[in-house]
Amino acid sequence: MAILLDDQTRVLVQGITGRKGRAFTEQMILDGTQVVAGVTPNKGGEWGVRGRPVFDSVRAAVNATEANTSVIAVGAGSAVDAIYEAADAGIRLIVCVTDGIPIVDMLRVTESLRASGVRLIGANAPGVLIPHVGSAGMIPMAIARRGSTALIARSGSLLMYITAHLSALGIGQSALVGIGGDPVIGTTFVDVLMLLEDDLDTERIILLGEIGGRAEFAAADYIRASMTKPVYALIVGQSAPPGVRLGHPSAPVDHDADRADLKSAALRAASVQVARTAADLFALLS
Repeated sequence: MAILLDDQTRVLVQGITGRKGRAFTEQMILDGTQVVAGVTPNKGGEWGVRGRPVFDSVRAAVNATEANTSVIAVGAGSAVDAIYEAADAGIRLIVCVTDGIPIVDMLRVTESLRASGVRLIGANAPGVLIPHVGSAGMIPMAIARRGSTALIARSGSLLMYITAHLSALGIGQSALVGIGGDPVIGTTFVDVLMLLEDDLDTERIILLGEIGGRAEFAAADYIRASMTKPVYALIVGQSAPPGVRLGHPSAPVDHDADRADLKSAALRAASVQVARTAADLFALLS
């Protein structure tokens, strides 16, 4: 059993002929993912990365290949239309790696997709990797090894750093989910925690948070009320000065509630084992 991706996942890449789209497609194919098509308007009929067919529209790609998952690697100006197009064509899982999408547009698209039952990961998300299945997004399989520890993160770089070190320590993973660092995203910490609570492959969970926003507080509330599996956490940005944005658009410390220490305290109150540093986290898990 795996969350989000399985052996029936068939991926198409919107923006497959662009620089990022080509790179992500190549990596996913090397990771063993069933990438079946790409979409670039006005380039239908061409052949993309490693012979994958390119279509003018998502609907044409779905009709020809039975794709059910999309990775969106187009520019910020086209990303919202690409998300809607994928959902309208019957895609049920959309991973949007694009950053810079206006907040107001994301508010509209996330509300629309939740009402339709389509799951969006992102925007500004590294995506999903299941070590024994494949990937959708930009997380490379080379850093992972199969196991029973799942990771959820807002930051893709932090997720990959922690995963690579866990693998070096012999600690394998059941799932890696990068939910994205924008203020408005389609899938939250709580959404993924709910999936992992029921996942037979997952025995424990690592939550990698950061300053800014209230996502970690919502996670703490859910963990306290509903989780039975052990959760570990690392909240980065302990030394961030007030009013300074460090990293993601959702990571400024504008209010007391944005602070890493208060988020850590809320998680501890929910019986989460919270590490102060990455080294401390590795020691807790070993």
